[in-house]
Amino acid sequence: MQESHPGWIDDAQAWVGALSGWVWGWPMLILLVGTGFYLTFLLRGLQFTELGHSLWLALIKRKEDGAGDISHFQALMTALAATVGTGNIAGVAAAIAVGGPGALFWMWITGLVGMATKYAEAVLGVKYRVVDPRGEMAGGPMYYLSRGVGGPFGKFLGTLFALFAAIAAFGIGNMVQSNSVADALRSSFGFDPVWTGIVIAVLTAAVILGGIKSIGRVAEFFVPVMILFYILGALVVLAINWRGLPAIFLYVVQDAFRPAAAVGGFAGATLMAAVRMGVSRGVFSNESGLGTGGIAAAAAQTKHPVSQALVSMTQTFIDTIVVCSMTGFVIIATGSWTKVDPATGRGFTGSPLTIEAFSTGLPGAWGGAIVSIGLALFAYSTILGWSYYGERAIEYLLGAKSILPYRLLFIVASFLGCWVLSHPGAGGFQLVWSFADVMNGLMAFPNLVGLLLLSGIVAKETRDYLATKKK
Repeated sequence: MQESHPGWIDDAQAWVGALSGWVWGWPMLILLVGTGFYLTFLLRGLQFTELGHSLWLALIKRKEDGAGDISHFQALMTALAATVGTGNIAGVAAAIAVGGPGALFWMWITGLVGMATKYAEAVLGVKYRVVDPRGEMAGGPMYYLSRGVGGPFGKFLGTLFALFAAIAAFGIGNMVQSNSVADALRSSFGFDPVWTGIVIAVLTAAVILGGIKSIGRVAEFFVPVMILFYILGALVVLAINWRGLPAIFLYVVQDAFRPAAAVGGFAGATLMAAVRMGVSRGVFSNESGLGTGGIAAAAAQTKHPVSQALVSMTQTFIDTIVVCSMTGFVIIATGSWTKVDPATGRGFTGSPLTIEAFSTGLPGAWGGAIVSIGLALFAYSTILGWSYYGERAIEYLLGAKSILPYRLLFIVASFLGCWVLSHPGAGGFQLVWSFADVMNGLMAFPNLVGLLLLSGIVAKETRDYLATKKK
C-alpha cells in the first residue's frame, strides 16, 4: 500500500528530486567523464600502462615506509569499504533494467577513465595533506583546494566541498546504507529493523570511535572477505549457467552501440538510455570525481604521492571492472533482465533483479541469501568508510573538537536509518536519499574544478616518480 506522507514531505520530495535530477544531469556527467578522459590523455594512459605495478603495490607489497597513519593496503580497503556498496548490486541492476546490457559497457568506460580521476585525487590528497592537532594526517579536496588552488577562491571551494561532504556522509554514506541492510535482512530472514539498527549502531560505534587506525584494521580484514564472498557466489552462478557465457560479451558490446530491443519483461531502451544509465550508475558506484578517494589516500604511509595514488586507482578497477561486472554477468547470463516481476507486471529492477538473477542461477534459497548478505555487508562497510570522510570534512570546518560529537551523531543516524522501516509515520525516507544524492553531486563540482586547475602538478609529480622508478 502506498505510504501516506504530510503534504510538505511530498512537496519537498518533489522539489529535491527535481534538484537531484538537475545536479546529476548531462552537464555533470559530461564534466565527470570528460575530466577522466582529459586526465587519461595528460597522464598518457597511466591507468593502463601502470596497472600491473599498481596491483603489485596494493595487493603484494601492501605497505611502505613513510609518514602516515595506516598502510597502503589499509587505505585502499578503507576506500573500497566506502565505494563497494548498494551501487554494486542495486545500481548495476537498475542500469541494465533501464539501459539494457549495453549499460554495463558504459560502466566499464566510466570506470577505466575514472581510474585516472581517482589517481589524481590521491596524488593531490597526499601532496597537500597536513598533520592535525591530534598528530594524524588530514587531507582530501578541502586541503588541496585551499592549499593548492589557494587564495580566496581555493578556500571557498574547499569550504564548499567540506560542507557538502559532511552532510552527504549522513545520507548516502549512512542512513541510506543502514536502511538497505535492514530492508534486505527483513525481506530475506524476517529480522526486526529495530534490532538490526541496534546491532549496526553498536558495530559502527565499536569501529569508528577508534578513528582511522581502527577503521583501517577492520577494513583490512572485512573488505577482502566480503568482496570474495560475493565474487565466489557470482562465479558459482556463472559456472552453473556456463552455456550463457558466450552471449554475455556479445550482448554488452552490441547493445552499447545500438538500441536494445524489447524482449520479455524488458521494455527496450534507446542508445542514449544505455549511455546515461551506464555512466551515472558507474559514477555512483566508484565515486571517481567526488573527491573521497583523496581523503582516504591522505592517511596512508607513503614516501611519494604517486606510489599511494597508484594503489588508490586500483579501487575503481576492483569496484567497477571486477565487482560490478560480476553482478552484470549474472543478470545477463541467467536472462533475468528479460523476466517479468509478478508483483508489478513489469521487468525486475534494482536489488530485486539481482536477487532474481542469483536465485535463478543457484538452487534453493542460496541465491537470494547471497545477495541479501552481500548487500548487508557492502552497505555496512560503506558506513565505516564514509564515517571517516565525514569526520575529516567536519574537522576542516570546525576543528578537531567537533570529531567526537560528529561520530556520536553518525552512530545515532545509523540506527535511525533502520528505525524508519518500522515507523513509516516518521515520514518519507526517499527525501533523505534524494537530499544526500544532491549533496553527493554538489561535492563533485568543486573537486573537479580543483583537479583541472591542479592537473599540471599531478602530471609533474607523475613524471618525477616514473623517472625515479626507471633508474
